[in-house]
Order: sequence, then C-alpha cells, then structure tokens
Amino acid sequence: MKQIKSHIITVCILCSLFFVVEGNAQHLESLINVALTNNPEITKFELRYKIASEKINEVNTIPNTEFGVGYFISTPETRTGAQRFKVSAKQMMPWFNTISARENYVKSLAKAKYEDIVIAKRKLISAVSQSYYNLYANNAKQKVLIDNIELLKTYETMALTSVEVGKASVVDVLRLQMRQNELQQLLEVLLQQFIAEQTAFNKLLNRERDIKVNVIKELRIPLKSFEDNTGNLELHPELLKFDKLYYSVEQSELLNQKESSPMIGFGLDYINVEKRPNLDFSDNGKDIVMPMVSISIPIFNNKYKSKTVQNRLQQQEITAQKQERLNKLTTRLDKAFNDRISSRISYQTQSKNLIQAKNAQDILTKSYETGTINFNDVLDIQELQLKFQLNQVESIRRYYIQSTIINYLKQ
Repeated sequence: MKQIKSHIITVCILCSLFFVVEGNAQHLESLINVALTNNPEITKFELRYKIASEKINEVNTIPNTEFGVGYFISTPETRTGAQRFKVSAKQMMPWFNTISARENYVKSLAKAKYEDIVIAKRKLISAVSQSYYNLYANNAKQKVLIDNIELLKTYETMALTSVEVGKASVVDVLRLQMRQNELQQLLEVLLQQFIAEQTAFNKLLNRERDIKVNVIKELRIPLKSFEDNTGNLELHPELLKFDKLYYSVEQSELLNQKESSPMIGFGLDYINVEKRPNLDFSDNGKDIVMPMVSISIPIFNNKYKSKTVQNRLQQQEITAQKQERLNKLTTRLDKAFNDRISSRISYQTQSKNLIQAKNAQDILTKSYETGTINFNDVLDIQELQLKFQLNQVESIRRYYIQSTIINYLKQ
C-alpha cells in the first residue's frame, strides 16, 4: 500500500509536466486525479495486485496433517493381549527453506502485478489528456467556423448593397449564402463530434456521460523548442515489468529445486490392546505407542527436470519480449518527437499564411470602398483563411497529443 501511495504522488508530479500553458494545468490535473480515483480499470489492476499479495499467506503453509483411525475386525492376538483399534497421526515437512522459496516466488509475481497498476495509470493519464485536447480542438474549430460565418454575413451585406447600385449580381449573394450553409453544416457536425468525445472523456473519469466539460479557451505552441529525444527507456514500467517477470522465473526455479528435495515426515501410531482374561502379568493389556519417521524421495524426478528446462526457455522468451517492446517504444518515442516538430513547423507556416490572408482581406475591404470589390476573390480568400485557421488548430492539437505520448514514454 505504501508503494501505491508513493506512486500517486509521482503521478501528480507527472501531471504538472504535461502542460505549458498558464491556467490549463490545474484544471486538467484535477480531472486526471478524478480519473485515477474513479476509473474501474485502475481498480481492477489494484484488486489483482491485492489478490497476488494475499497469495503469500496461502503458500505459507505446510502439508495437511494426516490422521487415521482403524478398527480390527479380526483382532490379532499378541502376548500382551488382543489389538482392538489403531489411531495414527502423520505430518510431512518440506525441505528446509522450501516455504520461504514459495513466499519469494509469490512476492515476485505480486511485484510484476504492481507494474500493471503503474502502466495502467500512465495510460489513463495519457488517454484523459488526449481526449481533453481533442475537446479543445473541437471547440476551437467551432469558434473559427462561427467567426467565418459572421464574416460571410458581413460580405453578404456588402454584396446586397452592391447589387442595389448595380456593382454586383444576385449570384454573388447566393454564392455567399451557400458558403454560409456549408460552414453551418460543418459546425453542426463538430457539435455532434464534441458530444461523442465528451462522452468518451466522462467515461474515462467513470461519471455521467452528459456532464459538461469546460476546456481551456486558448492553447498555443511554446515559442521555445523542448525537443530532446534522449531518455532512458529501460526504466519505463512496461520494460521494468519484464525485469520483474524474469526475476519471478528465477524464483520459480529456486522453488523447483527446493521441491525436488526430499520431504521428511514425523508420525505416531497408537494401538489399543485388550487385557488377556484370567492372566496376571506386568504387561497385560499394555497399549502400543510407536513414533515414526518417514522420508519422501522424488526418485522419478523428470517433472522437476522438465520444469528447469521450461524456466530457462521462459527466461529467453521474456528477454526477447523485452527487446521487442524496447524497440517499439523507441520507435514510438522518435515518431512522437518528429511529429511534434512537424506540428510546430506546420503551426508557424499557418501563422504566416494567416497574416497574408488577413492582408488580402483588408485589401478587398478597401476595394469595396472604391466600388471595385470582386466577390469571387472574397470567397477564395475566405476559404483559404478558413483552411489556415483549421490547420493551425489541428497543429496545436497534434503538438499536445504528441506531448502526452512523449510524457508517457519518458517520465
């Protein structure tokens, strides 16, 4: 339990590393804490760890004590009298330190189960963060569409005025209206996508699906680059789990060696003897008490030899699995860094394009004052501006999504 509490503190520290925008960290961090507390998958892994830990008490036992009672139907006669019944007790004891070996093996399995909790919490933090940034991007795109619809309404008013003075045609007005209809359709689609993403987000927190999620109003890509793909992935919990599994196989082999040793048994037999009638001597009717010692030797020990071979092969398998996972994590980390760099480049390009589109828009607006506005150019510039704005929002979303992946892998 101390390990779990320690990890929760570590998780809170990691959460603060996800965010670089002032005012965003506290809100998202609090949502992550709710998810870590309520998410049923985390509860599932914690219960599995508790079950694995409880098995230590299960294996800390010795074999059952054997008791036996027998009654002589045909009573054998001895010099001291007839035997009537027999009572026996027997206890087999495992070889020295066998029980300790069992405990160590079960403890090693429990430690491997604990890594499942660490991995699940990291994945949950990443999933909550990514869903949060998807909600932000959806909101930002809605705002862009609303602003563009308002801009087109302004152009529509300008076109109607131009129609009245004969400097524009009704077709120009209709084209502006059709463009507004297209953007309104995109806006309604985004609203439905937001509802679906909000449901997914709330379910990660294990709460009602329709609880409103208030995301930050604005996110920006930091001016300074924090790209540093150096890091020791060997300490990642997904890889540490393989180390602990490897150690558990070592403990399994130690236990196998202990179980292949002899077992020693201690017992006691008591036989009730009936007195012989009409005789008087000192041992007449004397009961029999017989202490016993036994030993169980695994002469046919192919089972233990086979277990040794299996353990050796399993260790080789775990080593191969770890290397395979390390390769995948390394590839994923490099891809995340490269994608984040690409997102920064795209963001900067869209920012430059937006400045130029705004300049073109200003030129067209001034042209209207001289009565020479071309509404075909207006629609072209508006379409380009919308494209740049949506691409910029998408670049921000990808940047922060990749940041969550990097934090999952590096921290």
